[in-house]
Amino acid sequence: MDDGAIHTFRTFIAFGLTLLLVMLRLEAAHFGAAEYDEPSGGRPPSVWRRLAWYLVGIGGVIAILWVHPSPGLQLFLSPGDAGIQLGLLLGAAGAASAVGLAWWRYHHVRLPDVTAYPGALVNEIATAFVDEAVFRGALLGFMVVVGVDANLAILAQALTYTLATRLGAPGRNRSMFVLSLVIGLVAGWATVVTGGIAAAFLGHAVTRVAVFLTTGHAGQPAPRGTEIEEVERRRRAPEGWRVVTGRETGREMGRETGRER
Repeated sequence: MDDGAIHTFRTFIAFGLTLLLVMLRLEAAHFGAAEYDEPSGGRPPSVWRRLAWYLVGIGGVIAILWVHPSPGLQLFLSPGDAGIQLGLLLGAAGAASAVGLAWWRYHHVRLPDVTAYPGALVNEIATAFVDEAVFRGALLGFMVVVGVDANLAILAQALTYTLATRLGAPGRNRSMFVLSLVIGLVAGWATVVTGGIAAAFLGHAVTRVAVFLTTGHAGQPAPRGTEIEEVERRRRAPEGWRVVTGRETGREMGRETGRER
């Protein structure tokens, strides 16, 4: 087998691995690794299932790096030029957007519960790395290599990514759907401009962590009126009212009955 045939064979294997990783992203919820997968009923997602998703995802990216003849040049799987600087700028913009989202939704920054920090922070960073390597790296790179216009390729991978996160499913928060689409578009642009995924990864990870720190949720705010503080606010007596207990009410009724007699 000549070098050209080997090159083509390795490229097809890398493309197949890319498609498998896109499918893995679709199944992130079953592993407890989706952005909107938060503890329900007081039970956090299985650590072992999450770890399995991370290992398969990162292992798949490493396999693409090993198999593809030129992953850094053709698939953007490299830091790129000035990736760190642009990534920090994108992260700052993402953090500002997260604060704006929290202020619009809650009228204040809503810090998460301390017990949620370790799992949520690891999940945000790990999924951001896999997402950027798969969608802004391999998938975008393959489309550009076969001749797809760069702008069209950026749009296509962003839509594929947003659908793969399942944030467009019924019952999901629409603001997070829009945020994911914006992340896909901006990260795709940053990848093409710098020639690598470092800027996209930094911007994505910082934005996701900022959303968690400002809204108290790993990625899917609860429906309006169902947050703990909102439920407690409804249960409080209106301003100026005095809460009367059952015993006090009984005594008052006894006095009234005595007066009547």
